[in-house]
Amino acid sequence: METALHSKEIRKDNPVLRKILRVIIWILLIALAAFTLIPFVWMISSSLKLDREVFAFPMRWIPETFHWENYSLIWQRVPLLTYFKNTAFIAIVVTILQTLTSSFAAYAFAKLNFRGRDALFLCYIGTIAVPWQAYMLPQFIMMRSMGLYDTLWAMVVLQAFSAFGVFLMRQFYRSIPTELCEAARLDGLSEYGIWARIMLPLSKAAIATLVIFTFVNTWNDYMGPMIYLTRDVNKTVQVGLRRFIQENSSDYHLIMAASLCSLVPVSIVFLCLQRYFIEGIATSGLKG
Repeated sequence: METALHSKEIRKDNPVLRKILRVIIWILLIALAAFTLIPFVWMISSSLKLDREVFAFPMRWIPETFHWENYSLIWQRVPLLTYFKNTAFIAIVVTILQTLTSSFAAYAFAKLNFRGRDALFLCYIGTIAVPWQAYMLPQFIMMRSMGLYDTLWAMVVLQAFSAFGVFLMRQFYRSIPTELCEAARLDGLSEYGIWARIMLPLSKAAIATLVIFTFVNTWNDYMGPMIYLTRDVNKTVQVGLRRFIQENSSDYHLIMAASLCSLVPVSIVFLCLQRYFIEGIATSGLKG
């Protein structure tokens, strides 16, 4: 037993062995990342080919001739620019509203004491477990009675509040010392001032995480726009892609080009906020 412990300590203190293990782990991670990127690389390659070259065998990852005109043709087949404008409006407004409403409610649930706070929070968070199909019809009737059917504001109103966002922000707010809020109250700062000057600057990682999740989910939403938006002038990019696929079902190179364009805004948002997103994941288990 002592021999086994001694050999274990040698392996633990051996810098060469640690370097070898680190190299092996890096190789495995790089291989896994490359494997997950294969569909995305195939999409990029297919978007720059002719249709007859997409499924050619053996497959050529790098096209012989780059057909950049595919990216200009997709804007002429269907009004993709209108779809992008509608989706961008909904995604940006919903992201802003969800961030504000979730952070407001989370601050109340985390730092304010009032009767029934915990019970109200549990009831509100419990709505996450309710499937959307269970209240889809009442929502539809409500939007139609409010005169918001077939308008972009219907999608904004339906997604302006998020129980998941409140839960995420509350858990982060709870890690911030309550003494900071109490000291600010003694200095005469209002609750809105505490929220704006103390809580928000300290919760950049949580806000970035919420922004990424909200923007991506709103941008990729398909069922909501398909149900509430009927006129072509109000459709979003996901519904528009479905129409594009129906009208160009045999033009796979154009379908790949249109799909790739729909991923650009989501990729930009993630790349801009990834530093705060990774920071939030790395510090999610720490208590301030």
